[in-house]
Amino acid sequence: MRVFWVGSALVLCLVLGHAQEKPAQRYTEQVEVERVLVDVRVLDSEGRPVAGLDADDFSVKIGGKPVPIDSAMWVGGAPSNEPAVSAEAGARAPITDDGRPGRLIIFLFQKDLEPSRLTGLMRMLIESQSFIDGLTPRDRVAVLSFDSQLKIWLDFTNDRDAIRQVLRRRILFGDPEPLLPSTTPSLVSRLDSATASKTYTIEKALHSIADAVRGLPGSKSIVFVGHGFGRLGWTGVSMEHGYEDAREALLAARTSVFSLDVTKADYHSLEVGLQMVSRETGGFFARTHLFPAQAMNRLAGVLAGYYVLFLEQPQVRPGTHGIDVKLTRRQGTILARENYVRQK
Repeated sequence: MRVFWVGSALVLCLVLGHAQEKPAQRYTEQVEVERVLVDVRVLDSEGRPVAGLDADDFSVKIGGKPVPIDSAMWVGGAPSNEPAVSAEAGARAPITDDGRPGRLIIFLFQKDLEPSRLTGLMRMLIESQSFIDGLTPRDRVAVLSFDSQLKIWLDFTNDRDAIRQVLRRRILFGDPEPLLPSTTPSLVSRLDSATASKTYTIEKALHSIADAVRGLPGSKSIVFVGHGFGRLGWTGVSMEHGYEDAREALLAARTSVFSLDVTKADYHSLEVGLQMVSRETGGFFARTHLFPAQAMNRLAGVLAGYYVLFLEQPQVRPGTHGIDVKLTRRQGTILARENYVRQK
């Protein structure tokens, strides 16, 4: 019996001694809280972006419930004190790395030879030149078109001369040449010409573009220059099959659609599709048959900068919920997506 207690005592001493020599392990619990990002454009009465706001200048409701705003970040183009770059000097401007992100802009031209649409399309191809002149070396532009299928003319580039050549001569009467993916970021690496050629509806085209840019950082913009989409029936205009999926893909990719209607008319039925996709993704709709330059100037102003609001995870059930963004201390017009989708 005495031997048992002595052995037990020796074992206990060894265990305690080992425990003292070995440093105690500390366990920390890290909790990652998901944040919701909402891109918001704030415009003054002349359509120019309003800078200098912070989180306290906004209020957000999702599903009718207030959501705390952690922070607000301004993402803008060239500051007002940056010298303008001439068209010739900026045609092949090098990439600069000054810490400020550039814009990712996709021009999507909807081609149609119907006279009331063709004239307007040609006019907007000309007006687009002024927008290209205002690009900074950090910006990247891709050019696509859709008639009976989606065609890719240019991958993301800051080569102004290449963009102008496509807009001036090639896009109306030519065919795109095979493209190699550009350096990062690249659209073609995610959406090649073979896949695009099998895209037969404008809804599917928007969906494919959204899927291609989803992995790219920041907010993206589609400048949709066209005559509209949807189906006119006895009860009005309804969206074709595939529109809802396209809209959800655009929202997931943080991509806003800015629709410039080329139809020579004060109103037509298919403009409903242009209005809907722009409103729901945080863009705008504009007719161009009377004041095309004004519409393009408005586009340049809206795309000059935006805010990213970082929100706490809203306490709502899985499903689709409306987003309501308002200003609390300033006056202005807000453009933001209309819906938030809470996954299961």
